[in-house]
Order: sequence, then C-alpha cells, then structure tokens
Amino acid sequence: MAEIERMTITLPPEMAAVVKGAVEGGDYASSSEVVREALRDWKTKRALQLQELASLKADIDRGLTDLAEGRVQDFDSNRIIERGRKLLAGR
Repeated sequence: MAEIERMTITLPPEMAAVVKGAVEGGDYASSSEVVREALRDWKTKRALQLQELASLKADIDRGLTDLAEGRVQDFDSNRIIERGRKLLAGR
C-alpha cells in the first residue's frame, strides 16, 4: 500500500457539514475519502486550467508574431458582422 501522510485541515462550518453529511449519508466511509476525492477532482480541474492557459499564451504569442511581421488588418466591425451573418446562414 502507498505511504500515507496524516494532515490536519481546517474547514469553515459549512464545508465541514458537507463532508460530515457525505459520510453520514453513506456516500463515503470517512471524511478522508471525501477530501481525497475532492483533491483528485481539483487536480483534474487544475490540469485543464493549465492546458487552457498554455493554449491562450500560444494564441497570444501567435498574435504578437503576426503583429511584429505586419500581418494585421484594421478593425472593421461591419466586416465582422457580415462574416457572422454568413456563418449563421450556413448553419
């Protein structure tokens, strides 16, 4: 079995009640199980956030490169509206 480290955590009363309720309701055998599952979910969510952030940074870098190399157009709201209409009409 994997090594386990014992930790003490402090929760606001509302969160503690949710944890206790999950155990008392039979969904989990212990409060530790509730916290472990919550941390697994957090880890997954955090990994997705980091992937999205990396993707946004790559988009920004591409945009800055386009700007530096002169690949830009003046902002034209009418062109954008017309493009949106064409996209909607094609659906």
